[in-house]
Amino acid sequence: MSEMPDDVVGAIGKASEALEYVERARGHLYEFHQLMGRADLEFGRAVELLAAAGLSADAAELDRTVVGRNVLDGRWTFQVVDEFDALYYETVVGRVRGMEASHLGGTRHVYERRMKEQRRSVGEPGHDMDPLRRPES
Repeated sequence: MSEMPDDVVGAIGKASEALEYVERARGHLYEFHQLMGRADLEFGRAVELLAAAGLSADAAELDRTVVGRNVLDGRWTFQVVDEFDALYYETVVGRVRGMEASHLGGTRHVYERRMKEQRRSVGEPGHDMDPLRRPES
């Protein structure tokens, strides 16, 4: 790893950090997808309970206007997730992984690996560079 120039490692490390934020945002998007799907199912159950309670007009109105409704113009949340993946996520992952392959030998987290090497206490328990290469001299 040390033969890779620090400026290259730092620049690609910054792109990798940005990708980690995209990953987190994508996780929130999936959470939104699941929460909205659950909400739709709960509204469906509320329709059943309203009807059983004798509030058929309210049940019918909720069923007609809310259950199965798009969350964005023409889209349910699975379509939002799919569009995000196709239009943004796949491109971002491809570019960052491509730079890692082209300039860092396909190794991920080179910046962090260098930081770990600098910050760890060699020979101390819990400070191994690679747990598969124990013990360390």
